[in-house]
Amino acid sequence: MNSELNTISGFNLQRYLGTWYEIARLPMRHEPEDSTDISATYSLNEDSKVRVQNRRLDGQGQLDESIGEATPVDAEHGKLEVSFLPEGLRWIPFTKGDYWILKLDPEYQTALVGDPSRKYLWLLHRHPQLDEATQNEYLAQAKSLGYDLSDLIYTPHTGRPTA
Repeated sequence: MNSELNTISGFNLQRYLGTWYEIARLPMRHEPEDSTDISATYSLNEDSKVRVQNRRLDGQGQLDESIGEATPVDAEHGKLEVSFLPEGLRWIPFTKGDYWILKLDPEYQTALVGDPSRKYLWLLHRHPQLDEATQNEYLAQAKSLGYDLSDLIYTPHTGRPTA
């Protein structure tokens, strides 16, 4: 496997802002498998950093929210770093995660996001449902980049509000 991970080019952060729904993901410690209705809303802070508002329903249907901050490290190629630590602790080294946009359609409706270690992956869409052909296309891209999708979790969207 090639260790270099290619990202998109010509990324437009302004077009990426707004709400995205998680369609599928690789397992993560802070996102239990029984989570449903997962969304992320990105907005610009006054300091030009990106506010990240993640929302989900837990296994009991209770709303859980976490607020983080993303900083572009290579905006042209869709590479950002994200931290969900409390604001006063975000200066600590090695506390940010890579958020690299690996595939994005021209209309900014579907995105494949991962990290260079290939441990983390998200398939995102502007709506809670995504057609199977598009899902397959994006997941095939992930496989071609060296991601192991054997533990992939498809995120249920029940229609219950998280706003």
